Amino acid sequence: MKFFADTANLDEIRRVKSMGLLDGVTTNPSLVAKESMDFHKLIGEICELVQGPVSAEVTATEADKMLLQARELSSISEHVVVKLPTTTEGLKALVRCVDEGIKTNMTLVFQPIQALAVAKIGATYVSPFLGRLDDIGQEAMAMLTSIRTIYDNYDFDTQILAASLRHPLHIVQAAEIGADVATLPPAVFEKMLAHPLTDIGLERFLADWKKAQG
Repeated sequence: MKFFADTANLDEIRRVKSMGLLDGVTTNPSLVAKESMDFHKLIGEICELVQGPVSAEVTATEADKMLLQARELSSISEHVVVKLPTTTEGLKALVRCVDEGIKTNMTLVFQPIQALAVAKIGATYVSPFLGRLDDIGQEAMAMLTSIRTIYDNYDFDTQILAASLRHPLHIVQAAEIGADVATLPPAVFEKMLAHPLTDIGLERFLADWKKAQG
């Protein structure tokens, strides 16, 4: 499984990269709005830092305008993956992006039929939002399992990017099901390695070592 950081903050990206786990980055308009930097310049700096897939989202809602933004974003770096909403207009834009060789990440997916549609057209990534389904009491992992089964049935090339992950258990569940990528907020990266018995064990080892040194 690949790990992407779900953030537009350069310092957070550097911190995750130093852990040796960073394969890419996902951003969205809400995350970018928190940063005091020109959007295109910010995406360029993230791409230079990551040297891997960086998702940048369009803000248009009509297919023609989405395509124009997709062209602009993809021209920033070879690493840019254009995020499109999984709507009727988004699918129209996806068809044209695929024809032009623009890498895409279809976002805001909440049901398997959406994932089937974008894979049939040829999206690079599909982003099922798992945490948001859990938030409203729906079984997110059942959706993810269904998507994995459908993709395996038809040997689709679209990669499943598990998004909206709230905690380490989500990561484990997504990995067991077979998601290709997990995108995580930086805080969840920190939680991945946290366990009270690890902390207790380390404290005991260091205490024993201190005693042995007199």
